[in-house]
Amino acid sequence: MIELLGILLLVQGGGGLINRLLDGGDRSWFVQLHLLPPGMHIVASALMVAAGIGVLFAERARKQRRGSGSD
Repeated sequence: MIELLGILLLVQGGGGLINRLLDGGDRSWFVQLHLLPPGMHIVASALMVAAGIGVLFAERARKQRRGSGSD
């Protein structure tokens, strides 16, 4: 479940970032582009990418710790 959250953050953030950098227009399915003012789109998207990567790496590290302790 946590991995799904990380993937969702990564996809939404990356897609929103690409959409804004390539001037994808107003039509978008990226949540932050609909909820936040235009001046915050790039920052929010970059933070979502960073959060998604952080969640995925933290979950991977947790699984590795759990797996190595059970031997």
